[in-house]
Parts: sequence; structure tokens; C-alpha cells
Amino acid sequence: MSATANTIEMQGETLSVARRVAILSVVILSATLYSTTILIVAAVLPQLQGAMTATADEITWTMTFNILATAVATPLTGWLTARLGRRTLMIGSVGLFTVATWFCGSSSSLEELIFWRVIQGAAGAPLTPLAQTIVLDTFPKKQHGAVVGLYGMGVVMGGFMGPMIGGLMAEIYSWRWAFYIIVPVGALSTFGLRFALPPDRKSRQTKLDWTGFLLLSTAIGSIQLVLSRGQRLDWFDSGEILLECFIAALSIYLFVAHSLTTAKPFLKLKLLLNRNYAIGLILVTIYGMLNFTPMVILPGLLRDQIGFPESLIGYVVGSRGIGAMCGFFAAMFIGQRFPRKTIFAGFMAQVIAGIWLTTVDLNVTVLDLVLNGIVQGFAVGLIWVPLTVVTFSTLRTEDLAETSSVYHLFRNIGSSFFISMTVTGIIRSTATNYEHMTEMISHFNPALYLPWVAGRWSVDNLADLTRLSEEIARQAAMISYLNAFGLYALASLAAIPLILLVARPPKAKR
Repeated sequence: MSATANTIEMQGETLSVARRVAILSVVILSATLYSTTILIVAAVLPQLQGAMTATADEITWTMTFNILATAVATPLTGWLTARLGRRTLMIGSVGLFTVATWFCGSSSSLEELIFWRVIQGAAGAPLTPLAQTIVLDTFPKKQHGAVVGLYGMGVVMGGFMGPMIGGLMAEIYSWRWAFYIIVPVGALSTFGLRFALPPDRKSRQTKLDWTGFLLLSTAIGSIQLVLSRGQRLDWFDSGEILLECFIAALSIYLFVAHSLTTAKPFLKLKLLLNRNYAIGLILVTIYGMLNFTPMVILPGLLRDQIGFPESLIGYVVGSRGIGAMCGFFAAMFIGQRFPRKTIFAGFMAQVIAGIWLTTVDLNVTVLDLVLNGIVQGFAVGLIWVPLTVVTFSTLRTEDLAETSSVYHLFRNIGSSFFISMTVTGIIRSTATNYEHMTEMISHFNPALYLPWVAGRWSVDNLADLTRLSEEIARQAAMISYLNAFGLYALASLAAIPLILLVARPPKAKR
């Protein structure tokens, strides 16, 4: 790629500064669509649960299987780009994504909604890695820190506005409008890509290693099924869970063996010998674990246990976007100069946010939650720019498409798996806490007949016992959420030692 002060060559076409800005703008709009759909759904999960008559773990499938579909389809980005070209793939992905979004809004059952969420996730899978590749390829290397920061700030606007608009639309109309409102933006993005991106140049057709792809997809899908259905099927007491674990382990073994012995593997495992890239994959997995999990578990707590309306939940979830914009803006200036310190500061902010959440109770105020969300978002923005830069700084340009897809694959896997683990932990912990807390509620406990112990409840009155049971259930659920927030803080802390192993990226040539 040859660059001058005002022009740069991409896809065989010389691009002016104005053209590059147009490409950056429309690519940001396209990549924003995917993050917006995840965050909008997070704000209306409680209403979705009631409309679909689903349990707490079942309704999270609308998010986990969407993320899983993205994870499985993401590694295909490199092959699809070689077959179709960047421009064609971007336009097709956004178009199919928009259609699937419409059908998500018109779904009449949980199964139908999950199906279209899977299609939506698969269609949107190429958007993030391909958009990032286009941004990095459109601008010279010395501007990568700035454009990645601008790209990130633009994308998190969806995180800021999406939940607020989605929650408000759901409260005024219904949850369906959380999807319908995205459709016009998707149509606008499709036409924008058509006019902004340069024509695809002819590329040599590449063969896909279908064996490696199917083995990897089988492994990821089996693990997700174990995490999603384990709680309902009593884990390893179920023959289905044992079979899925066996299939996952066998698929992983065969995938690694096949990738090391075939001439042209689906994923080049030898790239893991690059230290920054290998450590970056681990860190982005932890980043993925922390990114969406609070947005999935908080809406259920806020509506079912505390009683917040959807619009207020949307403001709480959307507050992360404010912090994320500030984090991306700060990372634009300090991320490239002090990458390890910036990543360290980001994960420490995640630790602080997690510990802060472990101190809340059922009387928590909206202000506390919004401030905590801003801290979470600031950490997300602070981490992403320097982590992306150092991960790809020592890789060859021709490996960007594949490594970028793997990078986002690990991020999505971390999100999907950790969400399932956290929701399962909340359900199990709530049941256990309720059992322990009701052990002392008995006619044979003399302390309950003391007015300063029993308070306004009486064990001799059925109505009082019902209200007492409901309050114990709320407190039991609150304890389980606090445990989940503690796990969130521990996961953030686990990333700290790995940051010390990251090598400083080489200085970009000016």
C-alpha cells in the first residue's frame, strides 16, 4: 500500500482524503448495527421473557445463540472475502442482516425468534472484522491508533443510543419496535456501502478447508449447548450433556490435529507463535467475557427484583456508551504511546466496576447504576484501541483478514460462554440461597414469635407466609447476582498478569 499526504491506494484505486472519510463513516455505520442489536435486546429481555413465556435461562438464548452464530461464521470472513470481495461481502452482509432483523421483530414464538437471531448473527459476523480490516487498510499505519479510536467511538454510539431508544420504544409500543427501528438504518447503510467502497479487484479463488471449519463449528456449538442446556438437564446426570461434551472434546482434538497436518488449514495455528497475537487472543477473550455479561444479567435484576420500567433499564444499560466514548477518546491519545499501561488501566477499571457492583442492594439508585455503567464503558473503550493495535502490530498485512476474524471469534466465544455460565450460576445460586434462607422459617422456631424478629410477618398467617416467601426469593436472587458480579471482578483481575507479557509495538513509519 503506497500512501502520500492526501491520497492512498486501496483495491487498486487511489483514494482521496474525502473518500477515505466517507469509507470510514459508512463502515462505522455498518459495524454499529451488530452491537446495537445486542444492546437493544438486552434492554427488553424482561419484556421478551413475558411475551414468549420463557424461563430466565431460555430467554438468554436469544442473545447467546446470536453471539454463537456470529462466532461460528466469523472465521469464514477471510474465505468469503477472497471469493466475493470486500465490497460485495459488506453489502450482502448488511442487506441480509437487515432482513433478518425485520423477521426478528415479527416473530411469534421463542423458537422463531431464536432462528432469526441466529440468521442475524451469522449475517452480521463478517461486519466487524471486515470493517476493521477496511479501516486499517484505508489509512496509513501511522494513523491506525486515531482511526481505530474513531471507529470504536462510532460503534459504541450504538451502545449508547440503542438501549435507550429500544427501551423507550418497548415501553411505548412493544419489544418488536426494538428490532423494527433498526431496519431503516440497515437500508441506509446498504446503499451507503454501495456508493462509498471502491470496486472489488479480481482475486485468486481460494479453497475453504471445510473439514477444519466443520470441526471447529461442531466444537463451539457443542460447548454452547452444554452451557445453555446443562442447568435444565441436571448437567452430567444427562446423557445428552455427556454426549455433547464427548463430541466437543473429540472435535477440538481432530481440529488441532487436522490443522497441524494439512497443507492449507482453515486457521493457521502457526500464527500463534507470534507472542503479541497469542496474548492478544487471550486478552480479547477475557474482554469479551466482560463486555456483554453485565448488560444481560442487569435487566432481569432491575425489572424482576427492583421493579424498573424498560425505559429506565435502557438508560442504565445505555450509560455504558457514555463511558465507552470517553474511553475511546482517551485511548486515541495515550493508547499507542503507552499501550500496556492503557490496557492495564482499562482492566483495573473493570475490576473496580465489578467490586462496586458487589456492594449494591435492592435499594440501589439509578444514579449509582448509571455511574457504574459509565465506569464499565470507560474501561471497554480504554482497552479496545491499544489491545487491537498491539495484537496486530507485528503481523503481516496479508494475514490481517484471517487474524482479525479469529480475534473477533475469540471475543464472541468469550461473551457467549461467560453469559451462559453466569446465568446458570445465578439460577443455581438463587435456588440454593432460597433453600438455606427458608430452613429457619417454621412454626417450631420460637424466635419467629418475637415481634422484633418477625416484624410485620406472621408464620400463622398464610398471606404473611406468601409475602415472606416472596421477599426471601428476592433476597436470594440478589445474593446470586452479587456472586455473579464478584465473578466478573475476578475475570477482570485475571487479565492483569498477561498484560506484562505484551511487547511494545514497533513505531509506525511516518
